Amino acid sequence: PPGDTAGCTFCHTSSEERCSTCHQRHQFNPVVARKSEQCKACHWGKDHRDWEAYDISIHGVVYQTNKWDPTQFDLTKKLSDADYVGPTCQYCHLRGGHHNVQRLSTVYTSMGMSNADRGAPLWKEKRDTWVSVCDDCHSPRFARENLQAMDEACKDAGLKYTETFKIAENLQLDGMGEPMPKDLHPDWAGEHVWSLKIGAYHDGPGYGGAQGQSGEFRMSNCSDIERICFESVGYWMTYIFKGMAHGSWNDATYCDGSFGMDRWLVKAKVASEQARRFTALEKKAGINWVPSEFWRKGDWMNELSGAKIVKEFPGKNIFDLCPEPGWLDTH
Repeated sequence: PPGDTAGCTFCHTSSEERCSTCHQRHQFNPVVARKSEQCKACHWGKDHRDWEAYDISIHGVVYQTNKWDPTQFDLTKKLSDADYVGPTCQYCHLRGGHHNVQRLSTVYTSMGMSNADRGAPLWKEKRDTWVSVCDDCHSPRFARENLQAMDEACKDAGLKYTETFKIAENLQLDGMGEPMPKDLHPDWAGEHVWSLKIGAYHDGPGYGGAQGQSGEFRMSNCSDIERICFESVGYWMTYIFKGMAHGSWNDATYCDGSFGMDRWLVKAKVASEQARRFTALEKKAGINWVPSEFWRKGDWMNELSGAKIVKEFPGKNIFDLCPEPGWLDTH
């Protein structure tokens, strides 16, 4: 619905379409665009904790305590000539003044939150590039040791979220994942696929959809255990990854990262245990549970694309309606 999604567009389209997102419309001063705070408007929050991870890291503390001193941070110089006492967001991610932020970013690739071999040749160039930025101030060995520490933290976190997802998956396959896909309001694509069925990882009729067809992470209109799974990887693993990548170790441990994943794993086990107990009791008592009507309607979801597609184009999803591959990326 417009009221829910209007805020999304300010971040997700503005930087791609306007220089003034970073350079500020009423100043358009490069000095402003070189300050770390300029990134803060978009790059913060539970599911992309960049600003918080940087701000409370040693690098962020150095910046916050010295940014007023032009001898420590001369922001009037071009970024290619910068000689700071500590790194800003721009110094690392826009190194040398280029505007391709992706070049020095991980963005949830296998270097970040995926269960993948981070030492694979596929990532060697990006890892070497990352180290080359760190060794402006540190030794290459120090940089690679920190990358390895991040790898190990992400690997541990990956084991936890895999176990969390498996609990929900087993519940779903055993017919106790409430509600089942067929009882749900359609997702944004007009499909009835289990929200945690991502790509070909889950195949079979128990998840809804065709082979290889993906569901979507739902934050609403889903069972508690599915929400727990989403928050485990979308929030707590983000804290771990972003914390380790930026040198904010408290984020990765006591704050909410590792401890958060531990707590949510227990919550998933408790939710699964309760569902199985209730199912056994209902079976013994001869109760046939029927999903409440609000699951089929979906709270505040009637204005989303999925409901429109089901109503106006029965039997099709949003991808069937795209005139060509990639159309959704630009429309």
